[in-house]
Amino acid sequence: MREHRLSLFQGEPLTGSCSRQSSRNRCEKSVAAHARAVGGPPDRRVSTQSPAFWLPLEALLFTFCCGWCNNVVVGLGRGSDARAVRVVPAGAASETLAEGVIHLDPEPSVFNAMLQGWAAQMASRGLKRTTMQSALWLVRRFAAYTNDYPWHWQPADVDEFCGWLSSGKQPRAVSTLRGYQIQLSLFCEYVCDPRYGWLAICQERFGSQPQQVCTEQNRAQHVDNYEGDPGRRPLTPEELQAFFDYADEEVERIRQHGRKGALAAFRDAALFKVVYGWGLRRREAIMLDLADLHPNPTADRFGRYGALHVRWGKAKRGGAPRRRTVLAVFDWAVEALQQYVEEVRPAFGFTEHSALWVTERGSRLSARAVDERFATYRQALQFPPMLDLHSLRHSYVTHLVEAGFPERFVTDQVGHSWGSTTAIYCSVSDDYKNRILAKAVAGAFRSSPDGNVS
Repeated sequence: MREHRLSLFQGEPLTGSCSRQSSRNRCEKSVAAHARAVGGPPDRRVSTQSPAFWLPLEALLFTFCCGWCNNVVVGLGRGSDARAVRVVPAGAASETLAEGVIHLDPEPSVFNAMLQGWAAQMASRGLKRTTMQSALWLVRRFAAYTNDYPWHWQPADVDEFCGWLSSGKQPRAVSTLRGYQIQLSLFCEYVCDPRYGWLAICQERFGSQPQQVCTEQNRAQHVDNYEGDPGRRPLTPEELQAFFDYADEEVERIRQHGRKGALAAFRDAALFKVVYGWGLRRREAIMLDLADLHPNPTADRFGRYGALHVRWGKAKRGGAPRRRTVLAVFDWAVEALQQYVEEVRPAFGFTEHSALWVTERGSRLSARAVDERFATYRQALQFPPMLDLHSLRHSYVTHLVEAGFPERFVTDQVGHSWGSTTAIYCSVSDDYKNRILAKAVAGAFRSSPDGNVS
């Protein structure tokens, strides 16, 4: 355990600590918040309520302002001018296994404590709950496959597990297997780190220690930028036009038959056009609010629909959703959105709802409903099953590039950090390649004033 010698007299500055100043109340809230992250109450050995002695704020915030955000302060002695503050990483064995308790079934108890500690460690890193749940599910699944516990795992177990997943009627993709291997590797790194204490616990109780079972030798290598299904592609201009025409005609078909759902069909048709017209992801589209519609000063003809403020962009691991502003490009897409907002949406009767896409029951449109509608139209048009809603985003990138928009503009529009990611989306036509070739040839072989080619 790492220890720091800190002066703990009330009101006396800390020697060797950082200089962050705050209030005692914030100190107590920080301890409580960190205790909730590791899944338990604040350690009662750390007291800020003692009338004769209390831990100065800087000591409790030492782990936060010195870059040790994965640590909690535990243990406090008395009787000297300088007392030792013991810093324990979030997820340590001492925090999840009770001392002096003899388990009737020790192996599953220790394994569950490992998972609880790993969850606390991931929470301290700011990972989302869904990310943590999928990681814990994978480790439990691997343990069930091996019918053994982490202190008995071998690299050969990973080989057999991945071989089993990559065979059968529904083999996993290489990218999926690599993701599984990365999660198992991170779990093994956690339990093999001596700072968390699991090595000593396992050696003492079971006579063996965990080891890293995912190495460079048995891990799938990332050899290409795109490892998705080759069948996934952008829609051609003809397919895109047929899809939008069918969505518009569906509204008329429902009206002619006197059935319910014409408003919902119009809403979904407008949503599909917005997804393509602004190159949005599914979640980015369904999480739009009316307040996210903004004018573009350089494109007055679009009015308040000149730009969309995307607030629920794809987040990086451990980060918040990324924001960006997407400018309108297609006049017809702006007209479709304007007609929906000004004529159709008020007919739902929930004008005070903040969501852009509302249902007939007054709730926000769900991603599942959008996927089902797209699948219904795709099946009716007999399009390949590999085409999905995200293919509209791929089509947006491809068609902008073919139209001659700068690559940097396209990359910013779709919210990519790197142009290489945008290039994966792009699948230009042969006609575009021929135009680029003709332009390059014309520039390379220019005619001189005397008629000779230079």
